[in-house]
Order: sequence, then C-alpha cells, then structure tokens
Amino acid sequence: MSQVKKIVLAYSGGLDTSVILKWLVETYRAEVIAYVADVGQGDEVAEVCEKAKKTGASRVFVKDLRAAFVEDAVFPALRANAAYEAGYLLGTSLARPIIAEGQMDVAHEVGADAVSHGATGKGNDQVRFELAYYHFDPAIRVIAPWREWDLRSRTDCIAYAKAHGIPVPVTTEKPYSSDRNLFHISFEGGVLEDPWAEPNDDMFVLTRSPERAPDRPVVVEVTFEAGVPVAVDGERQGAVALLERLNALAGEHGVGRLDIVESRAVGMKSRGVYETPGGTVLHAAHRAVESVTLDREVMRIRDSLVPEYARLAYAGYWFSPEREALQRFVDETQRRVTGTARMKLYKGSCAVVGRKSADSLYRPEFATFERDNVYRQADADGFIRISSLRLRLDALRARGL
Repeated sequence: MSQVKKIVLAYSGGLDTSVILKWLVETYRAEVIAYVADVGQGDEVAEVCEKAKKTGASRVFVKDLRAAFVEDAVFPALRANAAYEAGYLLGTSLARPIIAEGQMDVAHEVGADAVSHGATGKGNDQVRFELAYYHFDPAIRVIAPWREWDLRSRTDCIAYAKAHGIPVPVTTEKPYSSDRNLFHISFEGGVLEDPWAEPNDDMFVLTRSPERAPDRPVVVEVTFEAGVPVAVDGERQGAVALLERLNALAGEHGVGRLDIVESRAVGMKSRGVYETPGGTVLHAAHRAVESVTLDREVMRIRDSLVPEYARLAYAGYWFSPEREALQRFVDETQRRVTGTARMKLYKGSCAVVGRKSADSLYRPEFATFERDNVYRQADADGFIRISSLRLRLDALRARGL
C-alpha cells in the first residue's frame, strides 16, 4: 500500500481524537490536518483549535455547519418523526454524515490522500463516517486507529495521553465520553456501562433535573410550515436560532432526558444517555400539528416507514438512495402540515395542550357529541357490517357452518 502523505482527521478535542492526532503523526510520519466541524458545540470550538495545534496538527480547518446540520439533517428527520427503538431522536446519527461531508470537502481542498476519525471498532460512528466518505470519494483511503493500534481501552488512551502531555476531558474516575451538537448531547461508557446504575445529575449539561426545574409550568407555541418549524411564540426565526431558543427553554424545565439500552449497528446492546431538550418539544409539537392536518391513511403509511427511516439514519445510510427516496415521500406528506401547537413544559414533561391550523381536517360540526346536521349516525350500521364481513365468515368456518 502506498505511503500516506496527508491525512485529514475529524477532530473533536475529546480523548479519542486527541490521542489519535498524536498517534497518526508518530505512526504514519505524515502531515495531519485537524478538521473541526462546528455543529453547535458552543465555546468548545476555539479551545479545540488551539489544542489541535499543540498536539501536532499542521493546520486546523473549522467549518460552521450548524445551519446545514439543522436544515439538511435535523429538520428532514423531524418531518419523518424519526426515532430509533425506544425513542432516541438520532442526534449523533444525524450529525455524522454532515460532519463527514465537510471533512471530504477539506480533504479535496488540501489534496489529502487519507481521512481519519475517532470512532471505535465497536461503535456506530465508524460506519456513519465511512459510508459517507465513500459516497463522496469511492477511492479515499480511510484510517481508523481503533481498528489498527494496540491501545485496547479508554484507560489505555488516558495513559497514552498522560505520557505524551495531552490534556483530555475525561479521567479514570469519570471515563464516560460525550458528544455534543446543537440538537443533543450524548453520554456513554464508564459508569454508564452498568445499565442498572443511575447517572449522576452533575453529568447533565443541557437540562436541569426535573426536581430542580421551576415550580410553575411554561407554555410555548411552535409554528410549522410544510412540516418545518419556523416560529416560536409567533416570532419567526432561522433554524439555528429557533432550536437554540427551544433548547434553553426546555432544558430549564428538565425536558428531553432519555436513558435507553439500544441495539448498535454492529449487533451488540449499548446503554446511552441523551439530552435533547428542544428536539423533544419539536417532535411532540410536530405530531400535534400533523394530528389535525394529515390524512389518516397518509399518516398510517408514513408511520409504517418511520422505523426503516430511523434505522437507515442510525446505521449510516443517510446518503443512500433508499433514504433519499423515503425523504421524498415524507416531504410530499408534509405539504399541508402547517399550523401551530401549544406545548406545556413542566418538570421534565412536555404536553400538548392545543393545536390549530388554517388547513385543518378537524371539523367540530362532524366531531361534536351534541346535535348536528351533517352526519347520519345510522350510516355506521352498513359500515360496520361490511367491515365485519371477513370476521363473520371466519367465525362461520370455525364453527363448521
């Protein structure tokens, strides 16, 4: 295999990529360029850039991908109501393809012959990154250190970092890792590997515990146009600002925590703890607006496809033709999903307390339990008899009649 000369590393400044940067320089004797994708990590970005230079990066590229992340990944998945298994809203899964696309742009810009990432050989992210790499460049060489080196654990990585003078954000006392973006923050590993152990409250970043949340609820209105959130409390905002606003509001009220054991793409079970405050509100609000605007059969068919959509996103097939085909169908269903949902946030709960739309299918004159002049209740007799025909025939057969 030819000698690698220039590597673009997806660099986060965490334990794994900090160690990997130094390891790539020492192992491949190549120029290593750190690529930092800003998908909403906040103040971490500036610190990460300085750290990359000190650890051995020849250059650091920063790409602001916040708008692309929300508009091209988070909101399309929201239109599909995508959630994986027990309700994971796919925060990391949706970010990885966007990060990888930006990384490949940098690789082509600098003429790199290889790209690298910090995902382990057990995790989902290796698949998400690499499927995206090959989508944009089938010939790119991928270096996955966790599948090559002799470091066998996060404890080994911490020791390597100490030996090379690399500051890292985890310790042997708090060895769990986290991944943050504008949509969520995830935690895994360390003490969380025991699915019976409750996470310490000081671990959480985006949300207050429900016990410490305000004693009075807050009501917020979210407006959608064609399935896309466009306003909060009547104020139109861009995608990034809208999500930031809902994150702060919902987080203050303890909304958006999730603790699940999920099935990784490689086959094993894994425990993950997530904070998705604004996303939790958006999902519930979107469903509420759909409830008055989306045709029953269209919703049924769309909902039957949600598990497959979520699986594709989770497993790294974001740029696959099947996910893109599903997206086209989903977006067609959303043409009339325009309206407002009123949400009450209180001590970890997010409840729908109102929904309205100028294009609503809900008609009080049909739904009322009071006297009406538009619906003949006697018509239900024929509807029920026709609907029950196959059941009655099956019952007759069972009785030998």
